[in-house]
Amino acid sequence: MSDETPAEVALQRDFTGLTNAALSILCFLIAVGHIYVAFDPIISEFQRNAYHFAGFAFLAAVLHPLVRGRTRSKPMLAFDLTLGVLVAVAAIYMPFAEQGIYDRGVKFSALDWVAAVICIVGAIELTRRLTGWVIPCLIIIAISYVGWWGQLIGGVFSFPGLSWESIAFRSIFGDDAMFGTIARISSTFVFLFIIFGAFLLRSGAGDFVINIARAIAGRLVGGPGIVAVIASGLTGTISGSAVANTASTGVITIPLMKKAGFPPKFAGGVEAASSTGGQLMPPIMGAGAFVMASFTQIPYETIVAVAALPALLYFLSVVFFVRIEARRLGLEPMSNEDGETIWSAFKKGGASFIIPIGLLIALLVSGFTPAYAAVFGIITVIAASWLTQNPMGPRAVFEALVMGTKGMIMTAVLLCAVGLVVNVIATAGIGNTFSLMISDWAGGNLLIAIVMVAIASLVLGMGLPVTAAYIVLATLSAPALAGMISDRFVIEALASGTLPDAANAVLMFGLPDPSVLSGPLTTEQATAIIRALPLEVAAPLRDIVVPQEVAVAAILSAHMIIFWLSQDSNVTPPVALAAFTAAAIAKAPAMATGFASWKLAKGLYIVPLMMAYTPFLSGDWGVMLVIFAFGVVGIYGLAGALQGCMEAPLNPVLRIVAGVAGAACIWPAPLWLHLIAATIVIVLLALNSRQAKVVAA
Repeated sequence: MSDETPAEVALQRDFTGLTNAALSILCFLIAVGHIYVAFDPIISEFQRNAYHFAGFAFLAAVLHPLVRGRTRSKPMLAFDLTLGVLVAVAAIYMPFAEQGIYDRGVKFSALDWVAAVICIVGAIELTRRLTGWVIPCLIIIAISYVGWWGQLIGGVFSFPGLSWESIAFRSIFGDDAMFGTIARISSTFVFLFIIFGAFLLRSGAGDFVINIARAIAGRLVGGPGIVAVIASGLTGTISGSAVANTASTGVITIPLMKKAGFPPKFAGGVEAASSTGGQLMPPIMGAGAFVMASFTQIPYETIVAVAALPALLYFLSVVFFVRIEARRLGLEPMSNEDGETIWSAFKKGGASFIIPIGLLIALLVSGFTPAYAAVFGIITVIAASWLTQNPMGPRAVFEALVMGTKGMIMTAVLLCAVGLVVNVIATAGIGNTFSLMISDWAGGNLLIAIVMVAIASLVLGMGLPVTAAYIVLATLSAPALAGMISDRFVIEALASGTLPDAANAVLMFGLPDPSVLSGPLTTEQATAIIRALPLEVAAPLRDIVVPQEVAVAAILSAHMIIFWLSQDSNVTPPVALAAFTAAAIAKAPAMATGFASWKLAKGLYIVPLMMAYTPFLSGDWGVMLVIFAFGVVGIYGLAGALQGCMEAPLNPVLRIVAGVAGAACIWPAPLWLHLIAATIVIVLLALNSRQAKVVAA
């Protein structure tokens, strides 16, 4: 029994309520401040980023205790409050100290030292609370590398070292540091889009997504599973988080799938695989798309546009698995018990989703900045809600702003903290070294390099959130991948004998036997020559031969490949957060659900290969649509081969035929081979459908 008197219990309850109200007001003010600064930049970018971190650091310290899973005692609460205040004050102080530091010749005063150390240590501790030990350990290893042990090791990773004052300055004021480029992305695009998503959810758009998905697909064979795919894809445009997507839609879709006859582990796997695709679905695509735009200097609207067809192909791949599994299990369509129709779904809540999303896309296509589009999207959500049964008044607006701010805490602290790692990578040149190592280990083979990145993304994803895994991998490996993708153009020019004279002169420096160029070369011979070139020859050769637009497309493809592969940790055991979340809802074994989701999410590996070897992201729309069409047929053939069924079971020979034909559809090959392969898959499906009708009769 508690020793507290009823009066003390009542006082504690009142204190908790007052604290929650105060935190809600603070969240509201933080959101309003960011929205206002997006329109009227009354402070510098560095100030905005520092204040951004300050606000979210305080919220993280207060809302995420030092020790998880225990009731927070008064001393612990006092400690957390003190930590939050200290980190927030230190971050706010840094912009005011900046000019004085420069005036002293980049020298820190005692107070500057205290504030810088509090910011860095606070970022490490708060990130530990929010994401676990992996990122804090990476930060500690990175900072100690440039300050201490980098000079103690030999080889390519040896680093002469910096003074601790230089490290502190670069960690706070550097372009890639805590309050640098990545923090700018967090304080503008990411936060505004998360607020936009919170407004959509509060307006009832989430219910509309479920209703419209049930109206479209609920009465099809495997309909509940297809509902999960559609709902998760549309919800992904709101949340941009696989785990949040799984939790929000899974509580509805997973019971529906189980009721229809799908095994619990398969139902959880469908939801996890579909929700993972939410981060690939334009127009929001999670925080990674904004980071990609900053890294590549390619406009965000361009990234969103070229990401649409690959994302659609991914969701279709999950739909194929659902349909085939339903046929394999002999499931029948479900009845529409509540009589939901597309019109009734639109009537109840369509305006609050369609109008804001449509305006957002229109603004992005028209060339407005993502921040501007997000703010007007928020305003449009409020206005559009009055056309539905859930109009948003002042209270709903307040709740949406608070919801968005609380949902941003982990992302804000994470993106600022990971800047400490990126800063070291940029300062020490580790990214270039790692890219050289990837090129060397892969022997210039793009497929091997992609497999290596996929393995690295899976390992990193066990401890890092998806966005952080993408940032680290892109910093380390994107240059290598982009170079290998560009080499296709160089190989074609070498094999066809169209290399410019300047390129031939550069090429001679890297050839042990220049006589190999005396005669015509096959594509295989040209490939072997280019793969064997050292980087100091290959890089200038690309600069001469590869047109600017091809180089940009290669950079975009490399980053998009890494971004896609970074998602696999959500669905791949042994650590698969989205799958484990779905397993809890489905009441299924966690690892079995993880393996089911991994099997269903094969598009995460197939589509990046198409990006690497075809102009899926860089061709004109006609070319991309042709690649998409063959991809649809090819992935269906592969799904049928993996499941041993299409509309009816396939014997072993036909499984092999379907697999080979499906692979041929998606692999770079002459058009005639693609047509033959697609025809085989289609004919096989037609014969299989006839067999299914005969069996049913």
